[in-house]
Amino acid sequence: MKERAKIDHLVFWPAIVVLVTITLSLVIFQSSAEPFLDGLLTAINTRMDWVFQFLTFGLFILLLWIAFGKYGKVKLGEGKPAFGNFSYGAMLFCAGMGTSIMFWSIIEPMYYFTGPPFGFEPGSNEAAEWSVAYGMFHWGISAWCIYAFPTLVIAYSFFIKQNKSLKISQAVKGAIGKYADGNIGRIIDILVIWSLVGGLGTSLGLGVPMVSAGIGHLLGIEQSAMLSVIIMIIWSIIYVTSASLGIYKGIRRLSNLNVYLALGLAIFVIIAGPTGFILTYFTDSFGIMAQNFLRMSFYTDPINGGGFPQAWTVFYFSWFAATAPFMGLFIARISKGRSLRSLVLNILGWGSLGSWLYFGVFGGYTMNLQQTGALDVVGSMAENGDASTIINVLETLPASYIAILFFVILGFIFLATSLDSASYILASTASVRVGEGVEPPSWHIIVWGLIMAGLSISLLLIGGLNVVQTSAVVVAVPVVILYILLIISLMKWLKADFKDKVEED
Repeated sequence: MKERAKIDHLVFWPAIVVLVTITLSLVIFQSSAEPFLDGLLTAINTRMDWVFQFLTFGLFILLLWIAFGKYGKVKLGEGKPAFGNFSYGAMLFCAGMGTSIMFWSIIEPMYYFTGPPFGFEPGSNEAAEWSVAYGMFHWGISAWCIYAFPTLVIAYSFFIKQNKSLKISQAVKGAIGKYADGNIGRIIDILVIWSLVGGLGTSLGLGVPMVSAGIGHLLGIEQSAMLSVIIMIIWSIIYVTSASLGIYKGIRRLSNLNVYLALGLAIFVIIAGPTGFILTYFTDSFGIMAQNFLRMSFYTDPINGGGFPQAWTVFYFSWFAATAPFMGLFIARISKGRSLRSLVLNILGWGSLGSWLYFGVFGGYTMNLQQTGALDVVGSMAENGDASTIINVLETLPASYIAILFFVILGFIFLATSLDSASYILASTASVRVGEGVEPPSWHIIVWGLIMAGLSISLLLIGGLNVVQTSAVVVAVPVVILYILLIISLMKWLKADFKDKVEED
């Protein structure tokens, strides 16, 4: 019988007050909040572009150094890994990408085609060649480096330093010492909760309209706010049920099912679509990405000032940084028994492969439609919006009704796997101690699930999800400081714990 963790009232209640206050402020001051936050977002992306880019590439170098250096064999706890590689990879990919990868793998390459980098002419052959390559870059190794480093430090804190509390504040204890257990630590944990809810707002802002458009098409009904609310209620039931069952019974099974469905849909598109074009376009795009990885990592366009890297690369890096503490907390919890090398390579490998697959298949299929004239994807985006365009793209597939039904089911489960992971982590962060054999009580997990559902539905009704998305990126500014503290903390711990020798597997 697992022990149930007690609620941490000094984190739980202030976090609730902050979230409710923000939501009410968005409702009351909606007209003024959006332009203010949009201006703040632009300022962050244009003035801190170099910060996020150096941070991301620095994490890449640091992770490779840890994985292939003398600390790579350090083990996180005793015994064999708690999960096999497939279940482990499935859970981390579903928690990290969710419906966002389904949305952007179809839509994002078209934005690059019409607004390309490096001064290419919009709609040109050069723009088409770089479109999927840039999507693969944004959602590939760089993104997963941003996720992997907090995971590594949190797992080290949890399994090796025996800081038996699944919180970011404990992971920076090596840097801030006793203050991690005081008010500074609680402020850090509340900040993490805020960034998590804001990051999920982005996933909801993309996923709900996309699935709503699919259901509207299948049932022959018009997409509406009420349909989106019904979808959110059904989603809430799914992810609250899954999260309340725990990691082993709920989240693992749902993630495994989701990966099988995602692979099945991708294989169907490859076979039913222009197979040769998809495979050759993917190969070419991968080569462009690999050859230009450094250029894309540090591209800021200071002379021409086109704004492409700020609007896309910096936005993505800051968004991923804002949600990374959540990913780190969740993946660290399921990483017992792995070495630091295994943790790093699995996260970078599984995450990047999944992202590359979806961009290569769905981005390639969409680009073929545009190039051959089978569907004016760009025109549809301008006329019908992004969510409806996704359904228009899927309509071109053979047995389109079944394909769209499959896609909608996949979207439901994809977002559920992200949200049930989030419910578990929110409950863990707002608990006194969650460790081996100690789980948050089911009611606590369900409470966070209901809170997220309630906030999401209220924001959907007032159209305020874009503001939540922007606030998630604004949170990324103090999260940069958090990354610095995590780096200092890990370096101090490694040097102190393994000064003379390194533990063997």
